[in-house]
Amino acid sequence: MSKHLQRDIDLIRRELLNQFGLVEKVVDDSVRSLTEHRGDLLETVLVGDQTIDEREVLIEEQCLKTLALHQPVAADLRWIATVIKINSDLERIGDLACSISERARDLHHTPHFPIPSQVPLMVSDAMQMVRDALDAFVDLDLYKAREVIRMDIAVDQTNIEVIEVLTELMVEKSDLVPAALHCFSAARHIERIADLATNIAEDVIYIIEGEVVRHQHEENTSEP
Repeated sequence: MSKHLQRDIDLIRRELLNQFGLVEKVVDDSVRSLTEHRGDLLETVLVGDQTIDEREVLIEEQCLKTLALHQPVAADLRWIATVIKINSDLERIGDLACSISERARDLHHTPHFPIPSQVPLMVSDAMQMVRDALDAFVDLDLYKAREVIRMDIAVDQTNIEVIEVLTELMVEKSDLVPAALHCFSAARHIERIADLATNIAEDVIYIIEGEVVRHQHEENTSEP
């Protein structure tokens, strides 16, 4: 690898790590707005997402410029191509954080609404998946990437339980239907964040092993 290619790859890595930090912050703020009834955090999340959007474009431009200037091959090409995908997934996570905060704001109009006890568990697991997926990328940790994929199964199951609880609640108390629908949407967004964390983990496996493992979760969750 030439020193100029290495310099540009190091720059992309630093920018992506900064993006990781911003995304983790907006997700944390968004779930706090939901679980702690912090409507004041919506504006913070929206501002953070705008910064993420701007940086997503910058990182993509840097990746495309590096591909054009240096025409990398093998592992370097695989790494840059994967960073473009991860960068896009991070931007989508930021968008979902905004949606969660907006649903949380709507729920504040029904302060007595009983948020299902499973929701905080979903939040905790999804946040852990995001952190572990980012750590797996930074450390190129195959085991941690596969752990993220394992956790997605648990989040999906918890989401099903949340839907069941909300469905029963809407049948029993029709006046809570609007709030229950907002909560349902928030839970769905949390589940999607977990899916995107899984995408990042799968991309890490591709960087390390050079194998596309999407839609092969049984294989992905085998021991490294």
